Amino acid sequence: MSRDCPALSPGLMVLIPRLAKQVLRRSTEELMGIDMRQLIALSYLEERESTRQQALADVLCMDANNVVLLLNELEGMGYVERVRDPEDRRRHRVEITSAGRQVLKRAERAQKPIEHDILRLLDANERAALWQLLIRAVQGANPEGQEG
Repeated sequence: MSRDCPALSPGLMVLIPRLAKQVLRRSTEELMGIDMRQLIALSYLEERESTRQQALADVLCMDANNVVLLLNELEGMGYVERVRDPEDRRRHRVEITSAGRQVLKRAERAQKPIEHDILRLLDANERAALWQLLIRAVQGANPEGQEG
């Protein structure tokens, strides 16, 4: 244990899910306009021009069948579209639509007060540092060569 973490305090792998549960509990579909699975998928897609369905399954930690069901929902709402992968016509790539970007922006705006409340004890510099550290941790958690 480092001297920065008291021996009796919970570890990071306990604190991160506890914090995530607070976010999930407060981020209702009614408030955001989409559910958290949809928000995470759209957020991931917005960071890329397009991605393979399997990469999305890996990021969401979902099996391929459930990702297909999620994509069916999102496609039915007009938020994503699936296109044939030009490198392998048997596979699809997923792209976010302009409607998907709009609903994502609305959901992100709706989450700002939640984020502010949950992180209220952190000042602006601490929040920025936390964001940078989480981004690095997420990037490091992706297996090598995976679209992360």
